[in-house]
Parts: sequence; structure tokens; C-alpha cells
Amino acid sequence: MTATLTNGRELLMPLLHRLTGDEKHGPSAYSTLDVLWVLYDRVLRVSPDHLGDPERDRFLLSKGHGPAAYYAVLAAKGFIPLDWLDDLAGPDSRLGHHPDRLLVPGVEIGSGSLGHGLGLAVGTALGLRAQGFPRPRTYVLLGDAELDEGSNHEAIAYAGATGLASLTAVVVDNQSATHGWPGGIAGRFTVNGWTASTVDGRDHDDIETALRAHRHGQPHVVVARVERKG
Repeated sequence: MTATLTNGRELLMPLLHRLTGDEKHGPSAYSTLDVLWVLYDRVLRVSPDHLGDPERDRFLLSKGHGPAAYYAVLAAKGFIPLDWLDDLAGPDSRLGHHPDRLLVPGVEIGSGSLGHGLGLAVGTALGLRAQGFPRPRTYVLLGDAELDEGSNHEAIAYAGATGLASLTAVVVDNQSATHGWPGGIAGRFTVNGWTASTVDGRDHDDIETALRAHRHGQPHVVVARVERKG
């Protein structure tokens, strides 16, 4: 599987390289880079000037460990200053090893403890629906290993049973899950009433098409396959 070289990638890599001090989670960050860029560059209806707009789309990073790619994208899109990238997890830095919604503009949840993000996304989508906001979509990005956590099974089943059509989950699959799933990751969702797309997680056009492939009355999942975690 080869990366799709785009203007976005050429912009982001120098920013990503400015974030040092968490090389342990470098593969986790790099696996999400292309999906994050497509979301913020082509799909999400959110901007630095309208962070409190109730009609904005919500993006939740469940895969919050190793958030370097997330920070790079937020900086590239003007949510945070570029010079913040030069002090990851320093004593005066707002950028921690897990993103903090109280410190980083544009971050919707504090995350990094695996298995929580999908449940929070279900709650966010339900809350928007209950408040009469049908337009905003809720997107949540997970790693494939997170699906080993039982809380995700409950969230998947509940979202399907309630027809939570404003919810899109993105699972970045770098084949690091312990348990796996017969028939592939998408089947874990479709058996509970979700629609699903499986794509090359480095192909920006395919990622965008998959993110827009949701249907009325059903939640949607995009499985973005990337190279195996080394």
C-alpha cells in the first residue's frame, strides 16, 4: 500500500516533524494522518472562527494516544498557532500526550483512554438530535485495537438500534487488534444495522467518498486500511 502524495501531505509532514518527544506513538499518529486531513480539509463543517456554533459538525478523536498528527492538522487549519508544535508536553505547553479539550481550541473531548470515544460520539449525536439540531454530523476516529474494548460493542449496537444516522465512525486499521473479527471489521458494524465502506486509508479521494456515503436512517462506518503497525 503506497501513500497518496498530495499538497496536504506535503504541508503536514514538516509540521508533524516539529512535534518531538513522543516517538513511541509515532506509528499511531502517522496512521491517522491522511484521514484527519481529509476530514478537516474536505468534509467537516467547522472552522476556528466558529468553534461555538451549535450547527457545527463534531469531530471526536477516540484514538487520543499519539495525537501528533491531530495537532499538525489543527495547526495547518488555523485552530492553534504553529509555534505550539515546538513544545509537545512541555511544562508550559497546551499540547499534551493526550489532547485536552480545555486547553486545545477545536478539541471536543479529552481522550487517550481507549474504548471511550465511540460511546461519547453516540451521546453527542443523540444530544444534538434531542436539542433539535438535525444538520450537524458527529464523526469519531478509532483505532482497530480499540474495538477489543467491550464498551464499543454496546455503542455499536445502540447506535444501530436507534438509527443514529448523524453518526460516522472511522476505524483506522493498522492490524494491531488482538482479537480481530471474522469477516473483517466492517461486519462488526453492519450486523448491527450500520452501513460500511472499506477503503485505502492513504487515498484521499477514496476516503472522502467513503465519508460521504452515509445513508438516511443508519449510522455509517469507514474502515481505513493502512500499513501494518511495525
